[in-house]
Amino acid sequence: MDTSYPREGPRASTPRKVDGAAHTALVLGPPSPPPRDHLIWSAFSTLYLNLCCLGFLALVHSIKARDQKVAGDLEAARRYGSRAKCYNILAAMWTLVPPLLLLGLVVTGALHLSRLAKDSAAFFSTKFEDTDYD
Repeated sequence: MDTSYPREGPRASTPRKVDGAAHTALVLGPPSPPPRDHLIWSAFSTLYLNLCCLGFLALVHSIKARDQKVAGDLEAARRYGSRAKCYNILAAMWTLVPPLLLLGLVVTGALHLSRLAKDSAAFFSTKFEDTDYD
């Protein structure tokens, strides 16, 4: 009975050197970039005091991403960094969209009121003759 390790199956064909030792070739791809934590963006989102504290959630996930990156768990760092990015995008949308909508409503309201004022000025400047009252 063969008890040598590692056990090789019949289809495993590892190349052998002349001296009988096995060699392994490891093919490496291009190194993946380190995960981003978006910490500065999250800090600015937090300081701007946006709606629903989304900036604070982004800051928490950014800090967790940085901690995981330092600990060596790059997959968890990518997940936390991705969540921080999503919270930052949502915070930016919550911060930018309502003032832009308000500005649009003010502009369209001002245009509508100016048109109404112009029409009412023409109505009140109409001169009636005495025969119109008979």
